[in-house]
Amino acid sequence: MKVLVIGGGAREHALCRSLSLDPDVTAVHCAPGNAGIGEIAELHPVDALDGDAVAELAAALEVGLVVVGPEAPLVAGVADAVRTVGIPCFGPSREAAELEGSKAFAKDVMAAAGVPTARSYVCTNAEEIDHALDAFGPPYVVKDDGLAAGKGVVVTSDLAAAREHAIACAGRVVIEEFLDGPEVSLFAITDGNTVLPLTPAQDFKRALDGDEGPNTGGMGAYSPLPWADPKLVDEVMTTVLQPTVDEMRRRGTPFSGLLYAGLAITSRGVRVIEFNARFGDPETQVVLARLRTPLASVLLNAARGTLIDEPPLRWHDEAAVTVVIASHNYPGTPRTGDPIEGLDEVAAQDAPHAYVLHAGTKQDGDAVLSAGGRVLSITATGKDLREARERAYRAVDRIRLDGAQYRTDIAHTVAEG
Repeated sequence: MKVLVIGGGAREHALCRSLSLDPDVTAVHCAPGNAGIGEIAELHPVDALDGDAVAELAAALEVGLVVVGPEAPLVAGVADAVRTVGIPCFGPSREAAELEGSKAFAKDVMAAAGVPTARSYVCTNAEEIDHALDAFGPPYVVKDDGLAAGKGVVVTSDLAAAREHAIACAGRVVIEEFLDGPEVSLFAITDGNTVLPLTPAQDFKRALDGDEGPNTGGMGAYSPLPWADPKLVDEVMTTVLQPTVDEMRRRGTPFSGLLYAGLAITSRGVRVIEFNARFGDPETQVVLARLRTPLASVLLNAARGTLIDEPPLRWHDEAAVTVVIASHNYPGTPRTGDPIEGLDEVAAQDAPHAYVLHAGTKQDGDAVLSAGGRVLSITATGKDLREARERAYRAVDRIRLDGAQYRTDIAHTVAEG
């Protein structure tokens, strides 16, 4: 089977890598891809947001499966366009992708499904914003209702900063109560009926060590979570994932693809922070590093509506850690065009236990240049989190990128027990 992956970040590099190692996959294509993906897949310069162009490419390549990586193409209806030409597509419809495209819509679904989440207000003007901020008090949690590439959320005790962010959000803004406790990311593959949970991971959203600095799209992740309740996945399946999938089907907009639940393990129990409609980045990098089951058949069964036929997923016992290397000034306006060195050294000295997944990169002749905010995800495995972490940072030290920034404390606390 030939597979086409849509997107060009580290998440898509991780997907392409797993698919390229699948014995059932004869060729991997990616549009538009990046410098690293180009080493394992054939790249195509197609606009990922243009559903007709993606569908035309998929038909021309005669692929047996299309996998849509980022959220923006899903909200734009790219998966619908692919399915229209009769090709199985892993990713929800435009209507179902509103679970991520609109936080207000997601709150409405959760309320109907009885899913535990934070109390919230959906605000459309300054008066409603002031009322909501006053009702909840600090810390204030303010979320842009629409897509914001993982950076539309502000959590602050500064009332003026919270109000400024809320006013700046175009249209609707969601203001909700602060949820205490550690956060967990749990992915589930679904065909709209059957739900197949993956292994939990934890990511690091803040830009700086010690969870300081502004929110980002994610600066690193690890899996497994040795501190988590062994019954966590079963609980989330029963109280969150299956009820949400059932509610979406009841509404006539079945959700087929990857349902990502961002969770807070609070003093009052598990609460949903948000839903995403696709694999998360950087959690995908560590989750797929631990997956033993070949990926293609799982995604294809979900796309075909036959996930019930898929046997239980198998996992490596090893732990995985990923560390994101970002450009100068990220998450502000990042500097791009800087040469990246040391990639060959990682491949020669750290493989197969550590490897580089490209995010914002581009090929320029023989050189690889930075081309985005998050540039690389250095991913490593080991017998435990301590070994995986040591291997990841050893590889990070080999990378040379002027102005690069990364956190030095990814998985540190849990690795040290």
